[in-house]
Amino acid sequence: MSDELAGLFVHLGESIWKLVTLIADRMNTNVSGSFSNMTLQQWIRLVAIVGAYALLRPYIIKMGAKHQEKQFEKAQQDVAEISPNQLRGELGIPEESDDDDAQGETTAADWGKKARKRQRNMIKQLLDAEEQRLHETFDEQEDKDIEEFLVE
Repeated sequence: MSDELAGLFVHLGESIWKLVTLIADRMNTNVSGSFSNMTLQQWIRLVAIVGAYALLRPYIIKMGAKHQEKQFEKAQQDVAEISPNQLRGELGIPEESDDDDAQGETTAADWGKKARKRQRNMIKQLLDAEEQRLHETFDEQEDKDIEEFLVE
């Protein structure tokens, strides 16, 4: 089985080498034939095209950069038009206020306000605890790496 596999790889390698040499020979023949059979008019046309490209390329790049900069500024302006309060309203996040019940009365709109605050605070605490745990495990891993080098 391994002899068959080795033979297959050898045959594949030979096929790829034949293809590469065929492409190289054809490219060499076609390119050299193209340049040797060119007329004076075709040489002048080629030089004019290459020269025009060399002269106009920096201006085309500058024009593209200006166009890209205008698009970037427009995108930044569109983002800047959204206020944080609008963003909170779109995401359904209630705005925070420190005064729980300044007037002493509770309306139907205030129902659940304290529960939402407790929920937000609990989520913040969970995220902080997870971040602390990850930080500690990272520090322990660094300590183990350092200890490994010191022990050897």
